[in-house]
Amino acid sequence: MAVVKRFGKVVAVQPPGLHYKLPLGIDRRYFVPTERVMKEEFGFRTLAPGERTTYDKSPIYRNESLMLTGDLKVIDVEWVVQYRIDNADQYLHRVRDQGKTIRDVSEAVMRRVVGNALGSDVLTEKRVQVAQVAREEIQDILAGFDMGVRILTVELQDVTPPEPVKPAFNEVNEAEQERERLINEAEKQRNQVIPRAQGEAKQMLEEAEAYRATRVNRARGEAERFKSIVKEYKNAPEVTRRRLYLEMIDEVLPALGRIYVVEEGMAQPLALLNLDENTPLPNASGEEGES
Repeated sequence: MAVVKRFGKVVAVQPPGLHYKLPLGIDRRYFVPTERVMKEEFGFRTLAPGERTTYDKSPIYRNESLMLTGDLKVIDVEWVVQYRIDNADQYLHRVRDQGKTIRDVSEAVMRRVVGNALGSDVLTEKRVQVAQVAREEIQDILAGFDMGVRILTVELQDVTPPEPVKPAFNEVNEAEQERERLINEAEKQRNQVIPRAQGEAKQMLEEAEAYRATRVNRARGEAERFKSIVKEYKNAPEVTRRRLYLEMIDEVLPALGRIYVVEEGMAQPLALLNLDENTPLPNASGEEGES
């Protein structure tokens, strides 16, 4: 795009093509690359773009990329801001030094976003989120300046700890990973032990409840039986007493076994209370025979 000024006042913004202007310095044109994607690099500079791009990462650029995170860790953040000029008139006249303004705003926003995040997040899974937040905030600030610039992307090229502290930083990361591993193992064991203990406790409660119900029902049954016996005893005490006696004898005697009365000179013992008729009686020699 070309911005045409007449005596210092913008009279036209012309697209590419054949156009006319007044001569003798009356009209002056200023070209603005609105179709080109422009970029600003922080922490490094591109020396020779191509298939094998070479970069300059001299220490003089470290002041741009060294930042302090929210957990007070120093990290080296290299990033690129890509933008395009949407309004040539605003780009030329709203801000005096466009490139420096974009760089200052980008660096201030990136430092604030990184300063609000944890170092481990910026180094690992939240790099995309940090770049997205920075792009939105840079765009909002530049839009407030009416610069006519649209931020396309903010890309974090390389995020690493500074060289002097890399060994210590790696040790810290290893310690944090070990801590996470131990926590995960403890959590796994907890998830295994607690449900098992809860299941065993529930089983014990159910068994205790079943035992309680059995004992209560048995006691109630015995109490009802005793009440019925008392009622019968009041009506017929002699008959009830004899019936209870016979029931007890019928229950106790089978547990006594056999009783033998052996007199001197007897050929065969006399069996008393031979309740088990299927068992043969012993003969005189002590061997069991047919009864």
